[in-house]
Amino acid sequence: MSDAAARRAELEARNAAMRENVDNLMADLRRRTSEFAGAQARAAAVTGAATSPDGLVQVQVNPAGVLTDLRFAPAAFQRSTPEKLARSVIETAQTAARSAREQVEGVLAPLQGQTDLSELVEGAPSFADLLRPPPPPPGAEAPPQRGRRARDDDPDDDEGFGSVLKGPR
Repeated sequence: MSDAAARRAELEARNAAMRENVDNLMADLRRRTSEFAGAQARAAAVTGAATSPDGLVQVQVNPAGVLTDLRFAPAAFQRSTPEKLARSVIETAQTAARSAREQVEGVLAPLQGQTDLSELVEGAPSFADLLRPPPPPPGAEAPPQRGRRARDDDPDDDEGFGSVLKGPR
C-alpha cells in the first residue's frame, strides 16, 4: 500500500469515526430534547393545592405559583374575620405554591446531572439552564404587612362595597 493510499484510508477511518461520533451526539440530543419536552409538558400540567388548617380556605395555583382558584367554605364569613381570612388566603396560597414548586422540581430532577450539551460542544446551549425552576417571588415566604386605608382612599368603593379582604371600615 502506498503512502497516499494509507493516508487516504486513515482519513476515511477518521472521517467514519467522526461521523459516528456526530451521529451519536445527534441521537443523544434528540433523546434529550424529547425527554425535556415531556418533562416540560408534565411540569406545565402541575397544580398546587392547599386547604387552610381551619378548612375555610382552599386555593389552587399553577406551576409558577400563580393563584388559579380560590374557594371559601360556606361558613367562612361567619366563623372568621376578614383580616384572618386574608391572612389565611396568603398562607394557604404560599403552601400551594411550595407544593407546585416541589412537584416541578420532582418532574425535572431525573434530567439533572446528565452530561450537558454545552460540555460537549463549545457554544451550545445548556440544558441545565433550562431545567432550573424559577426562584420564588420576592416575599413569598412571609405575608406582606398591609395598613388599613381610609374609606375615601378606596377607588373601588364607589358604591359603599369594599373588598372583604380589607377588613371592616
